[in-house]
Amino acid sequence: MADEGKQPAGERDQKYIAQINLILKGFGKNVEVFPLKWQETGADYLYHAGFVLIRDEDLERVIRLFEGGTASEGGIGGVTRLKLPAKVPPGAPEDPSPTQRFLKYADLRLGRGIVTPEHLFYVVPSCSPCPATEPEEVKATEPKPYIDDKTTTGKGVKVVVLDVGWSPAPSASWLNGVTGELESAFDGAGLIKPYAGHGTFIAGVLRSMAIETEIVVQSYFDNAGAIWEFDLAAALDEVLDLAPDIISLSAGTRTRFDLPPLGLDVFIESRLNRVNGLVLVAAAGNESTRDYFWPAAFPETVGVGALDEAETARAGFSNFGSWVDVYAPGENLTNAFLTGEYHCTEPPHTGEVRHYAEMARWSGTSFSTPLVAGLIAGRMSRTGENALQAADGLLAYALGQAIPGVGPILKPGDALNSTP
Repeated sequence: MADEGKQPAGERDQKYIAQINLILKGFGKNVEVFPLKWQETGADYLYHAGFVLIRDEDLERVIRLFEGGTASEGGIGGVTRLKLPAKVPPGAPEDPSPTQRFLKYADLRLGRGIVTPEHLFYVVPSCSPCPATEPEEVKATEPKPYIDDKTTTGKGVKVVVLDVGWSPAPSASWLNGVTGELESAFDGAGLIKPYAGHGTFIAGVLRSMAIETEIVVQSYFDNAGAIWEFDLAAALDEVLDLAPDIISLSAGTRTRFDLPPLGLDVFIESRLNRVNGLVLVAAAGNESTRDYFWPAAFPETVGVGALDEAETARAGFSNFGSWVDVYAPGENLTNAFLTGEYHCTEPPHTGEVRHYAEMARWSGTSFSTPLVAGLIAGRMSRTGENALQAADGLLAYALGQAIPGVGPILKPGDALNSTP
């Protein structure tokens, strides 16, 4: 499989454009790309046209500044989605996008970060709706990697995966007992959709690290593998009702001015941080950049980058930087998938037909993430620690085996190796 970071620039650009166009098709006129000429310059982020996010305490002064606006229902307490008024206030800076004009006006009058776009979060990476590669055909019948250790099974540990949903794979015995919301995996022609099977593969990777972990896969990214920031905050809040020990999230985005996404910032400070021992494990993204990728870049999360197949270097596609907490295998993993036919949508394989029989080989930080979540679960069942304690212990161990030029690393088996 070609390393994403080593593809010719023109090929990467074509793939990038194809991926964003897939999202634009799913969300239509509701989504805008910044900057406007993204096909020439690259996209910084995607956002909800005609809407912004504001902390509740700032709502009244923002409505006065904008001379109108309508608060949306739903979400979580602490943050409001505001539908912008039709008329831009006099004196707002020029921009082809009315939404961007409101944002610039708020920056000038109130300061950056008071009013933010409602970003679109994607199944990893940002600005593209899929993992580092499309799934490849494989003849294997067993997962790889796989840990068979009786003391690190994850028994008694619950992990909730926020993804596209999942599809049962009857012959994948390691998925027995996985529950959650079924995905819409096939299109009208009976072909496997883009993004389909992502949640199933993630559950498989997690179980391959800790076979008895209780896993619930929820379907929140069911439109083009993406979800609005306001809705994602509400989804994370809803997941807390399931009382997980670990939340695994293989999705994210870059943001305007690299600021923390307001909706998730509120969730973390008012919800996540108040649940004893809970850990959110999040993918670092697949753009081969050091730019912040959220929510992995939050200090309160465990942000996971990808190692290459040899486990000796960073995978070429993986994001990196001081905000990435740990790197784990994420290239050419083999695990459970769908059964059916898939037509590739990304260059250079556009139109290529692939056939799957419940297994696939896949790459991306999407899959490094559940591997680390599985290691945390495995260590918990061995030591009796809560998820936060187990994560801290593993990260300390990862630092001790850091690779120069990469950073702290974890490998399959470290749930056992990191404990006496």
